[in-house]
Amino acid sequence: MAELKTKQTEARVEDFLAGITPEKKREEAIAICELMKKATKLEPKMWGASMVGFGSYHYKYASGHEGDTFLVGFSPRKQNLTLYIMPGFDNYEALLSKLGKYKTGKSCLYIHSLDDIDVSTLRALIQRAFTDMKKRK
Repeated sequence: MAELKTKQTEARVEDFLAGITPEKKREEAIAICELMKKATKLEPKMWGASMVGFGSYHYKYASGHEGDTFLVGFSPRKQNLTLYIMPGFDNYEALLSKLGKYKTGKSCLYIHSLDDIDVSTLRALIQRAFTDMKKRK
C-alpha cells in the first residue's frame, strides 16, 4: 500500500503562514488558524506541505485502508480557503444556513474570503465538528 502523503510533519505552522501570498490570503489564513486554536484549545500542526490541522485521530475503512488525520484543519488554496470539516455536513444544516457564501465537498468547506461569511457561525461550525470528531476517537 502506498504511503500517505498527508501526515503530520515537524514544519512550523508560523513559517508556513508567513509565506502565504497575497497578503489578504495570509491575513485570513492567520485569522482562521486563531479561530481554530480557540475552538479546539490545541496548537496547530502542519500536515503535509500545505495543510494546518488540529488534533488527530486514527481511521480505518472497511476496505482495510487506514491512517491518521486531523480532527479539523484548513489550507489556504489558490482559489479558496479550504476548511476541513471531517464529519461532513449532514448534521450542520442550521449552521450552514446562516454561514453566508460558500461551497462544500464531502468534508471540505470552500470560502473565497472571510468577508463572504459570518465568522461567528464559522466558529460554531468548527467547534461542533471538532467535538463530534473527538467523540469518534
